[in-house]
Amino acid sequence: MLHRKATAVALVGVLASAALATLALTDLTPTASAAGTAFSPSADTYVDSGKAGTNYGTSHQLGVDHSPVKQMFLKFSVSGVSQPVTRATLRMHVDDVSGAQSGNGGTFQAMSNTTWSETSVTYNNKPSVDGAVLGSLGAVSRNTWYEVDVTSYVTGNGTYSVGVTSTSSDGADYDSRESGATAPQLLVETGSSPTPTPSTSTTPPSGDPVLVGAGDIATSGSGDSATANLLDGIPGTVFTTGDNAYPDGTASDFANYYDPTWGRHKARTRPAPGNHDYHTSGASAYYSYFGANAGTAGKGYYSYDLGNWHVVSLNSEVGMSVGSAQEQWLRADLATSTKPCTVAYWHKPRWTSSSSHGPDASTGPLVQALYDHDAELILTGHNHQYERFAPQNPSGQLDATHGIRQFVAGMGGASHYGFGTIQANSEARNSDTHGVLKLTLHAGGYDWEFVPEAGKTYNDSGTGTCH
Repeated sequence: MLHRKATAVALVGVLASAALATLALTDLTPTASAAGTAFSPSADTYVDSGKAGTNYGTSHQLGVDHSPVKQMFLKFSVSGVSQPVTRATLRMHVDDVSGAQSGNGGTFQAMSNTTWSETSVTYNNKPSVDGAVLGSLGAVSRNTWYEVDVTSYVTGNGTYSVGVTSTSSDGADYDSRESGATAPQLLVETGSSPTPTPSTSTTPPSGDPVLVGAGDIATSGSGDSATANLLDGIPGTVFTTGDNAYPDGTASDFANYYDPTWGRHKARTRPAPGNHDYHTSGASAYYSYFGANAGTAGKGYYSYDLGNWHVVSLNSEVGMSVGSAQEQWLRADLATSTKPCTVAYWHKPRWTSSSSHGPDASTGPLVQALYDHDAELILTGHNHQYERFAPQNPSGQLDATHGIRQFVAGMGGASHYGFGTIQANSEARNSDTHGVLKLTLHAGGYDWEFVPEAGKTYNDSGTGTCH
């Protein structure tokens, strides 16, 4: 058992406090807000005076600087807004790749030009950043979200361009729309938005990231539409726990069922595959649809970081035994992580009380590896229901000190399964409500919440701490 986290948690808490103090010096402090619609950019790019004829439209990075001069451009197409806009927030994530800058965040301005193309803009032909100043960021930190209030500019349906410039030679690099889960977002809230609640809030006042999702999703029914509507009001990174497109994970299944619903959140989704995705040979349509966001095609396991958390997406449809490529990769990945908290997700649950698919012991080596490295959470699907287990060791025994809490989050849209024999340490269950599981990831702990589909009242929420 590795117990290396206590010191790391304390250090992260100090760093988080310092980051918030920096934000408080600007008018861009992240705040909780009402439910709204999150729009992804229709275009974004940057230009560089040092390479004046180069186009960066497909780059995963957006740069702003003064020496050499770098300017960023973002464009959003807002539609479907039928009520007065009460608040509009631009959310940007500072890049965390090696060599990325994290100095001055730049000045954000409205632009009159909304017809520029991200694939043709260069420094030589860049559009003018000529509108009102919307806000400015001082010093920014890598791998951190920042918010800019753009309510004065985004007033309803239409196309909006935002330019970002800097007078500092110590600039910053942000993630672009090509980066996936950390792509820019424009959150538009309207007069019809409800009073903020834990289930519809954006990033909490602490700036902590949100991980939200479910599995067993897209079918010919309406459940996936109901859960996609929930995601519309919950910014953050979207996870899936497999069986993304029924019945067979074909290209047409993704096009006809997944894309019209959860597909509108594709840019911020980091999926895991399920057995129905593998009904199509090698899950080829799954890997083709999600692209780089699904990890290396054929493997389907990968990891990324959110704030102070290490997030691991695994594949229960390929080898998981001790010594398998996936198990060895997982142990190496966990050993090199510097984050104090860890969450992993995949399709088939190690523990479940379902009457349909029983506990899957073949996932045991993955659970053991996570337990050995002090992981906090496992999220699964496969059974079309919701279930929460108390923290357990790999043998399924209650372990309040070092145990891993597992959720079965298979309520994404497919028809429900029933429960059979209730397993030991099962703490909460539901089999008649579609919904999503929302996790707010703090520096040293987490909040969980079952967010039900409209018209349903089942809920489950709580908090946990990192080991």
